[in-house]
Amino acid sequence: MRVVIAGGGRTASHLASLLLTQRHDVHVVEDRRDVLDRLHRELPTEVVCEGSPLERHVFELAGIASAQVLVACSPVDADNLMLCYLARERYRIPRTIAWVNNPRVAWLFDQKFHVDVALNQAEVLASLIEEEMSLGDMMVLLKLHRGKFNLVEEKIPDGAPAVGRAIRTAGLPANSVIAAIIRGGKMMIPRGDLTFEVGDEVLAVVDPSAADELARLFQSATGPPAPGPAAPARPAPPDLVGED
Repeated sequence: MRVVIAGGGRTASHLASLLLTQRHDVHVVEDRRDVLDRLHRELPTEVVCEGSPLERHVFELAGIASAQVLVACSPVDADNLMLCYLARERYRIPRTIAWVNNPRVAWLFDQKFHVDVALNQAEVLASLIEEEMSLGDMMVLLKLHRGKFNLVEEKIPDGAPAVGRAIRTAGLPANSVIAAIIRGGKMMIPRGDLTFEVGDEVLAVVDPSAADELARLFQSATGPPAPGPAAPARPAPPDLVGED
C-alpha cells in the first residue's frame, strides 16, 4: 500500500518507520531544513521527498496520484485541511487522515474538507483519562470500528463477582464478548463452561455503554481502599506547549 505522509515531525517519522517495517510504500514530504536533517538520519533517503506538499509538483513527486492513504501531519492546521481536500478532490485518494494541532479548530476536520479520520491529541488524552477514572483498573487496549467497541483487558482480583462462575452464567453484559483468558501465561479458549479464577487476565470486546457493568463484574466487590490524607498543595507547573 502506498502512503504519503505530509510533514516530517516526530509523529510522522515514527509512523513512517512503523509502516516501512510492514513493507508499505511510504513517502514523507517535508521542506523544513532542520527537520529534513533529522529525517535523513532516521529514514532511508528514498523515503524522504524534499519540498512543500502544497506545491503540486512536489506532492506528485511523492506519489500522491497513486497513493491509497494520505496522512496530513504538518504543524499548520490549515495546511492539513487543504491537503486532505486536494487529495480527495484532485487525486481521488480513498483514505485521508489529519493531525489536529489546535483543539479549538478540531470541528473543521470532517467531511467538509474530506478528512476521514482526525487525530486530536487533546481529545484522545481526555478520553483516556475519562476511561481510567470510570473503569478503574480496566485498560482499553484498542478502539474498534471508530470507537463503537473497545478491546479491554482486566486482571481479576480476589473478591470479584465473576470468580468461580462460568462464562455462560457470569452475567456478562449483552453488548460484550470474552475474546480470550490468559491464565498462568497460557491462553485459555473462552468456552461457556470455563470458570473465571483469581489472577485471570481477561480480554473482552465491549460496547462502551456496557463497559462499566463489565468492569464491576471483574473488580473486587470491596472496591478500592479509602484515600489517605490529602497531600499538601504544590505550585502549579508552568504551561507546556507541545511542538511536533
